[in-house]
Amino acid sequence: MKVCLSCGQSFQQISWLCPRCGQHPARIGTYLSFSPELSEANEGFPADAHERLFQLEAEHFWFRARNRIISWALAKYFPSAKSFFEIGCGNGFVLSGIRSEHAHMELCGSEIYGQALTFAAKRVPDAVLYQIDATRIPFRDHFDVIGAFDVLEHVPNDVLVLKEMHKVVRKDGGGIILTVPQHTFLWSVVDEFSCHFRRYSAKELRTKVEQARFRVLTMTSFTSLLLPLMLAVRWRNRKQSLKNFDPESEFRLPTVINKALEAILNVERATIARGVRWPAGGSLLVVARPE
Repeated sequence: MKVCLSCGQSFQQISWLCPRCGQHPARIGTYLSFSPELSEANEGFPADAHERLFQLEAEHFWFRARNRIISWALAKYFPSAKSFFEIGCGNGFVLSGIRSEHAHMELCGSEIYGQALTFAAKRVPDAVLYQIDATRIPFRDHFDVIGAFDVLEHVPNDVLVLKEMHKVVRKDGGGIILTVPQHTFLWSVVDEFSCHFRRYSAKELRTKVEQARFRVLTMTSFTSLLLPLMLAVRWRNRKQSLKNFDPESEFRLPTVINKALEAILNVERATIARGVRWPAGGSLLVVARPE
């Protein structure tokens, strides 16, 4: 079901032309744009970061490990899912990982920055992509699974995004998968540069997910085995300011170290797949169903 963001009319036709008010979403390049005024500048993320990330994330241990735990959660908790919608898909790295594991799934992605969609289309040419503000999503009861991966921390009103997800996900067996950064004691210049509004505690995230009328199926920390290393790095850089911060410093790892860290996180994921739920870690994973 589609929704006109101008008048609120719901409709099921193929066209996005609203049958009530005649409004049609704008276009940014080849992509439908539902919030064009936010496409180039907003408070959620550095506008020029997508091109740099496109070059760096494919080989970085953390992005690769996160893709694997997302694919595991999707297969375990939603094995019959036929459609997946990612909010804040960025350069499409998560969508490309899902495509490699779920060849026949219908994939859609949204991103507030129109520029990022160009990179996402290169990675996942068959995904349907939209420029959308996550607090105003033009679908209702539409997708089997919705994902938001390190997105909620960029939004001032994260509960509003969760409530939008509740409206958009199918209620007959659908659900959501979330990842967020965890622990306020890990707050650093990295969070400031990334335009984070918060790092979460497990209690805070569970409360907000339930406030949006979801029932949590599972919650676990991840990047847990690397938490001591993360603490050491954050402590070392505790006096660093945005003025002298190099955003690519954490990506420039020797190949041997990068592979070793990825191997450690692969071991951690295997323990999660066997039922271990880690109480602490750099990130949180939540899987939930709508009530």
